[in-house]
Amino acid sequence: MATDPVQLLIQAGAIPANPFAPSSRYHTVAIGRFVRGPDDPGVAYVLRRFIPQMRDIAVVAEHIVVSGERPDLLAAQTLGDPELYWRIADANAVTDPFALTNTVGARVGIPRPPGL
Repeated sequence: MATDPVQLLIQAGAIPANPFAPSSRYHTVAIGRFVRGPDDPGVAYVLRRFIPQMRDIAVVAEHIVVSGERPDLLAAQTLGDPELYWRIADANAVTDPFALTNTVGARVGIPRPPGL
């Protein structure tokens, strides 16, 4: 039985077990705990997130970048949520989302919106 008050609140459903929103790229990533010894409560940290392989992401459209675009605006326009810019970055195998819109005229693959 847990005696940690935070863990008890999580078990009771008062605090979410996952601190990340469902639209976050880290929502499905596990939380680790670094503990130095038996009396140390430890420090929580997010485990590594691996970018999916491009072959595993369904691209349903292509977008041509125009002047003034940003990754969040592109995600809002195409996926309906600006916080899903990371899905477009993953679909195009870029780690820096701004690389998606830095070049006017670049072709950007748009992944299938979540839930479809």
